[in-house]
Amino acid sequence: MMLRLAIAATVLASPAFAAGEGYPFFSLYNTDLIVLMAFIIFVGILVYFKVPAKITGMLDQRAETIKSELEDARRLREEALELHASFERKRAEVKEQAARIVEKAKADAQIAADAAKAEIASSIRRRLKAAEDQIASAEAAAIREVRDRATAVSIAAAGDLIAKKMDAERSDALVRNAIKAVNERLH
Repeated sequence: MMLRLAIAATVLASPAFAAGEGYPFFSLYNTDLIVLMAFIIFVGILVYFKVPAKITGMLDQRAETIKSELEDARRLREEALELHASFERKRAEVKEQAARIVEKAKADAQIAADAAKAEIASSIRRRLKAAEDQIASAEAAAIREVRDRATAVSIAAAGDLIAKKMDAERSDALVRNAIKAVNERLH
């Protein structure tokens, strides 16, 4: 039925029926009337098959789809903003933590440097003390050696002097005195 109406409207709207000028308005030779009738028939067919309702339904469905997509987009935007805020907070926390780590590292480095300085100073003091002790020991050894040498030279010189001035009588008297001194000390 629809096809017949469409064919009829097409035939009626063809240029053969749209004839000439000078005919009355309600004549089939008037092209304006033919176009008007074809349009009215076309609109009637659309209304008969409920095309406007279907188009309205499709538009409503499309509007609902767009509305749900907008809601999803709004929800995703809010989630993205929350995620962005979370990342910003974490970035600030990490930045603060990094600053604390750097400060602690600087403090630890300063403490280590101070400890190293103290250790170096202590090591230098110990080495200076050891060097001073070695110098004192070397001085004492040198003094002992000089005294020993002086004593040896003095004894040798005294021995030479006594040997030159000693005769038999004096020698016997010295031996007797030495024996006597030993006896007194031992008993």
